[in-house]
Amino acid sequence: MSLLSKLRLVTVDVTGTLLAYKGRLGDYYCMAAKAAGKPCPDYDRMHEGFKLAYTEMARKYPCFGFAAKMPTIEWWRICVKDSFVKAGYDYDDETFDKVFKRIYSAFGSSAPYSVFPDAQPFMRGLREKGITVGIVSNAEYRYKEVILPALGLNQGSEWDFGVFSGIVGVEKPDPKIYKIALEMAGNVAPEEALHIGDSYRKDYVPARSIGMHALLLDRFKTADAESWRQSGAPVLPDLEAAQAWLTKNPTEEPAEEPLGAALLRRMASSAVVDC
Repeated sequence: MSLLSKLRLVTVDVTGTLLAYKGRLGDYYCMAAKAAGKPCPDYDRMHEGFKLAYTEMARKYPCFGFAAKMPTIEWWRICVKDSFVKAGYDYDDETFDKVFKRIYSAFGSSAPYSVFPDAQPFMRGLREKGITVGIVSNAEYRYKEVILPALGLNQGSEWDFGVFSGIVGVEKPDPKIYKIALEMAGNVAPEEALHIGDSYRKDYVPARSIGMHALLLDRFKTADAESWRQSGAPVLPDLEAAQAWLTKNPTEEPAEEPLGAALLRRMASSAVVDC
């Protein structure tokens, strides 16, 4: 029997799995700065500044400030401000307010994203077969309420429920976020669930550590994909290939320690981020 015939739940990651960013980060920061009467920031400096600021904010206030009860807009205000400062641009308060409003609005819309053409048919096809589809993402509430619907991925037609880190206060690679998904789907058993993502550390390892099936997409031909395969992970180019794999792949025979489950559990637990 195919693996698909054994599944009651499929969960999917968002960025890199269902959608991709359009353009570069600098495009949106440049447009915002120019609209406020300032020169376009250097793209490379802005990108590095954002990476540093985002990493620092995620460490201090994980899950977009969930535990600190910080409003999402304030989390992003601090992050964006620090991004500019680290890139060498320290605007006065009035100028920054104008710049920030444009950036926050842009990334809370469908403008910076594009949906992979196989995403909607894949999700709808699963639901037509009676399989529950869930979203598991390190994202804030706007993905659920604004961004995904604006891109044509709607709750009730493409997906049934979402587990978003900014809403539940747990983020990948903490295996708890996958346990929440199983509960939200109606206490589905792990062996009856599959997770699909594009990160070995955040998607594959924690999902497998609790007994779920998992596979990875390599849409952008990443250099790490070969090491993923050598570690035992199924790696496919897109969701169309995933559909074929699910239909044809025979159900794996259960092993005492499937895919080195003990190792996977240790790797997942060592990477937990508490929120």
